[in-house]
Amino acid sequence: MQISWSSTIVELILGLLWYLTHMLISLFDLWSHLSNYLECYLISSELLPKYRNIHFERLKYVGIVVDRRETDNILKIKQLLRWLSTIGVKHVVLYDIEGVLKELLEPGIDARRDEKSSYLDLNAHGGMHIECLSGSNGKEGIAKAANLLCSDFCSCDTHEHSKNGIAFTEADMASALRAVGSGGPEPDLLLVYGPARCHLGFPVWRLRFTEIMYMGSLNSMKYGSVVKALYRFSQKYQNYGT
Repeated sequence: MQISWSSTIVELILGLLWYLTHMLISLFDLWSHLSNYLECYLISSELLPKYRNIHFERLKYVGIVVDRRETDNILKIKQLLRWLSTIGVKHVVLYDIEGVLKELLEPGIDARRDEKSSYLDLNAHGGMHIECLSGSNGKEGIAKAANLLCSDFCSCDTHEHSKNGIAFTEADMASALRAVGSGGPEPDLLLVYGPARCHLGFPVWRLRFTEIMYMGSLNSMKYGSVVKALYRFSQKYQNYGT
C-alpha cells in the first residue's frame, strides 16, 4: 500500500513538471511570436530609427525561393517584389522547383527577352531585373553542363589529356553552365519561403557565398520581416576573398 502511494505521488509530481515545462515553452513561443509581430509592425510604421536608413552597398542580388505548395499565391509574390523594388533592390532571382512562378508571372507583364535568356525586365515593378529559375536549372542544368564538357573533351584532337587525366577547372564548369543557360550571378542574400529550412533545390553552385535566411510561410509574409532580413544582412561581416 505504501509503495502504491509513493508511485502515485511520483507520477503526479512528474506530470506536474511536464505540464509546467510545456506551459513555459508555449508561453515563450507565444511571446516570441508577439514580439516579432510587434517589431514588424513598428518597422512598417517607421517607428524604429535603425531600420529607416539601410545601406545596400553589398546587396546587389536577392534570391527568393518559394515552396511548391505556395507557388499559387501569386498576389503575395507580386507584393513581395513591389516591396523589394520600393526598398531599392534592383536584381532578384526568383525560384521554385516546378517553374510555376515563371509561367504565372509572364502573362500580363511588359517583358522583353530573347529565346535563350531567362531574364525578365518587369516594368510593372519599377524596372526590376528578375531572373526566373526552376528545377531544370538545377540537376538538369548540371547534367547538361557535364555532357557539354565531356563532348568537348571527346571531340578534342589532341591526346594530351589522356596522359595526365581529365582536369576540369571551376572556370570550365562555370563556362559550361552559362552555355546551357544555367549560369548566372550568385545572390548575396537568399530569402526562403516555406516550411523546410533548406534551399529547396536552388542551384547550389550559385550559393557559394550567399547568406540564407528562412522567412517562414509566404502567407504570413510581412513588410517589416523583409526589412528586418535586409537589415540583418547589412550588419553581417563576410571576410571571404580577403
